[in-house]
Amino acid sequence: MPRSVNSVASKARKKKLMKETKGQFGRRKNVWTVAKNAYEKGMQYAYRDRRVKKRQFRGLWIQRINAAARLHGMSYSVFMGKLHAKDIEISRKVLADLAVNNPEAFKAIVDAVK
Repeated sequence: MPRSVNSVASKARKKKLMKETKGQFGRRKNVWTVAKNAYEKGMQYAYRDRRVKKRQFRGLWIQRINAAARLHGMSYSVFMGKLHAKDIEISRKVLADLAVNNPEAFKAIVDAVK
């Protein structure tokens, strides 16, 4: 019985992967084994960094809230503690946005918790 190989599917699979690595540096874009490894590693980084991105944004929001709270004579931890004590539930994302884009509204929140 002759050997059966599906070269159509194999070529399509390679073509798809080479299209994904197009634009990369060096042999990563045109050598099959190098491109395959680069693509797989890139997908691992993408998966990991979708979670890291959330951590980094939370850190950024905390820095912005801290900077704005200190302008009103209060540290971040004291401010957040007083927010929770007064049962004011506003996310850090919204607080950071208010601190940057609407300082008057942020000042009103700070005055409410003092």
